Amino acid sequence: MIPRPPPINGYEVKHSRTLRFTTNAAVSQQITYQNLLDTILFTISATQAIDLFNVVRVRRVKIWAIPVLGQSSSVLIIYDGAAIGFVGDREVHQDSSMGVEPAYLSCSPSKQSLASKFQASGTQNAFFIECPTGSVVDVDLDFKADTQGAQVASQNTVTTVLTAIAYRGLDGLGSSTSKFTCPTSLNTV
Repeated sequence: MIPRPPPINGYEVKHSRTLRFTTNAAVSQQITYQNLLDTILFTISATQAIDLFNVVRVRRVKIWAIPVLGQSSSVLIIYDGAAIGFVGDREVHQDSSMGVEPAYLSCSPSKQSLASKFQASGTQNAFFIECPTGSVVDVDLDFKADTQGAQVASQNTVTTVLTAIAYRGLDGLGSSTSKFTCPTSLNTV
């Protein structure tokens, strides 16, 4: 007897990545799922781009901020997103530093919170972040692409070479206005 072919799972494209940003201004703002999905784009024209992935979840956010000599530096993260059936952990994760050692945070959302589940592009809050100029922010994310061809346009227009993978700051803004600078050798829009 010839055995039947076994099931094949996992056709979807998955990507787990740590993305690093450096702040070029003080940050005190919400980061949405739309912002997170707009970090990796595919440009389709001289002014338009689509998100390379359709859903995202947050595994961890890390921040390092060194104070100016003689001053202090503080960083803060709150997973405060909310939707029917899920809410953020609402815990305030905060650290301050005085001297030469940086303020440092490394925190994950609660297992049953909104940020720990896959979310589609939207204006719901993933987390609130507060940090000074010159902070290094690492965001550990899990991405999945839609296997049925759905495309989500980036929230802001681009100015770049056609048909290329491009990166954008954590706030979803273009490279000229974003408070979050991507590594310099990447194709940023």
